[in-house]
Amino acid sequence: MSIVAQVESELPYYEIPENSETYTAGTVIGRAIDGLGFRFYWATEGLSTADLDFKLNTEMRSPLEIMTHIHGLSAILRDAALKVPHVNETLKKPLTYMELRTQTLNNLKTASDILKEEDDLKPFDMIFKGPNGERTVPFWNAINGPIEDSVWHCGQIVTIRRMSGNPVNPNINHFTGKVKA
Repeated sequence: MSIVAQVESELPYYEIPENSETYTAGTVIGRAIDGLGFRFYWATEGLSTADLDFKLNTEMRSPLEIMTHIHGLSAILRDAALKVPHVNETLKKPLTYMELRTQTLNNLKTASDILKEEDDLKPFDMIFKGPNGERTVPFWNAINGPIEDSVWHCGQIVTIRRMSGNPVNPNINHFTGKVKA
């Protein structure tokens, strides 16, 4: 097995994990993050270098640029779940396709696993740390911010890869979160 195939088989969200027995704030938001993870997994699975760099025009982002943005959003969710201030990850070194994919999926899994154990999400406010200090934003904004924004961008990657001639696996069922045999 190649290194890429080995890493791929160890990544979360090939399928959405089993649902919780109960509905709580944490299990619902965890499930939303799991749905995002599933969409990101399949939107970014098997992208070639040509797919990663594909642009219809100079004003749009390439899939690699979109993945970098989603990675940053996943880090915000991870940090909120860990209750640590978020420091913008774009200040760090650029990541490869596999590093972006792996870290993003693992960030989402970490956030989901932690939040599923909680009944109250108020303690998970997002804290942004920058050169001018810290800013706290209620976790409510994580729903319409990093989570929904990332779902939006996964759709962009799917559209772009279809246009570049590499459509998403047709055996994906987003309703069930499973891969058809």
